[in-house]
Amino acid sequence: MSMLTPPGMGGKYRIKGDRYPRMRRSRGRGKVIASSVAAVVALAVIGWGTLQLIDIFSGGDKAASASDGSARTTDCASASASASRAAKQAEPLPSPGSVKVNVLNATSRAGLAKTTADALKKRGFKIGKVGNAPKALDKKVKKTGVLIGAPGTDTAAGLKVLGTQLDGADIRHDKARKGGDVDLVIGEKFKKLVKEGAATKTLAKLSKPSPSPSATRC
Repeated sequence: MSMLTPPGMGGKYRIKGDRYPRMRRSRGRGKVIASSVAAVVALAVIGWGTLQLIDIFSGGDKAASASDGSARTTDCASASASASRAAKQAEPLPSPGSVKVNVLNATSRAGLAKTTADALKKRGFKIGKVGNAPKALDKKVKKTGVLIGAPGTDTAAGLKVLGTQLDGADIRHDKARKGGDVDLVIGEKFKKLVKEGAATKTLAKLSKPSPSPSATRC
């Protein structure tokens, strides 16, 4: 045995001269290590791809949510503007006591102006002139009546209030007219005023109309 040969080793592991035995690993163990490394790399690639897909889909959801939120904000702003305009247009109408009415009879039935004026007075209206209609309108009003007033928002409101007392009357604005009083010219189809309860309900609806329902929740 050579002095270079470790104790307990002999045979093919015996060192002779300048030749040394080659200690080789088992080929099977190398294959196992290579397979393990490949599996780890494959899992890492799959995990990275999964994270990328999650980010893509998450980003899409966020973009869609942002788009829906922007559209909802626009719809809410439009609804708010419409409600504001409706509120301005729905200003309370004047009470009957602040509307002065001239009752004029354009029919051939005698006493109609007086009985109508008395009925309006009981409902709170102020009564002005009571008599026959002028020649321009006498026996020429075919409907229930004509409501006439000067141009302007105040007079228009008074005409609207008076219009709740009879059905089917026309409304006219006389540019040459001045003052806030209005005329009720009784026409051929007039029989009587609408029932007081119905007129009161109509006036209440005109003063405070119900807001239109909105499909968008803000």
